[in-house]
Amino acid sequence: MSDSDKTPSGFSSSPCFAHELQAGQNGYEVVDAQTAIDVARWRKAQRQHLINLRLEVPARERQKAADCMAEKLDTILADSQNCIVSVYWPFRGEPNLRDWMARAIGKGVRIALPVVEIKSHPLVFREWTPEARMEPGIWNIPVPVDGPPLIPTHVISPLVGFDKESYRLGYGGGYFDRTLAQLQGKGVKPIVIGVGHSLARIATIFPQPYDIPMNVIVTESDIVWAVNQ
Repeated sequence: MSDSDKTPSGFSSSPCFAHELQAGQNGYEVVDAQTAIDVARWRKAQRQHLINLRLEVPARERQKAADCMAEKLDTILADSQNCIVSVYWPFRGEPNLRDWMARAIGKGVRIALPVVEIKSHPLVFREWTPEARMEPGIWNIPVPVDGPPLIPTHVISPLVGFDKESYRLGYGGGYFDRTLAQLQGKGVKPIVIGVGHSLARIATIFPQPYDIPMNVIVTESDIVWAVNQ
């Protein structure tokens, strides 16, 4: 039996939750509330473990990996000079793409950063340039102060973890999935690019009905497009 076939300690059900979902007004919904609790507990523990692994990597090696990811992003966005790309400000050992962001602007790409205007609500995106006026946002992460909201054509999202089905393990706030769901509800489907270290790869995140898979995952060693993308 492989690791992906084993039930994590403390789970009340197998990794496949299909039998615990039913169609509802908002799509497929969890039938067994205990399953949702178990998944949340497991994700919390896995999240901290993966962040610790990431922070154990020396800063110089993390930056080298980020530079490799940046080269792969250039390949993916080679024909997207007029696109609007949401990136992120690095936090807790996330890949630092700030130099790449500045270079991309020089190639005609517009760069945006996500902004939390209201907690537990979808993100908004504001344009960033090296001269942009910034201020501390949620978790003291700098965000642009000025400019109207933008709608990104591409969303680059940092990965705490990811699985073979292209699902992302984030920080648990739900901002990523909530924002993508809102955009899709408006008929907007940006290309979603997850970036992270290869050590963040896990067998499964135990996806729930609200989780939205990424289109492509970029690590320091490879580019993996989701099936049917």
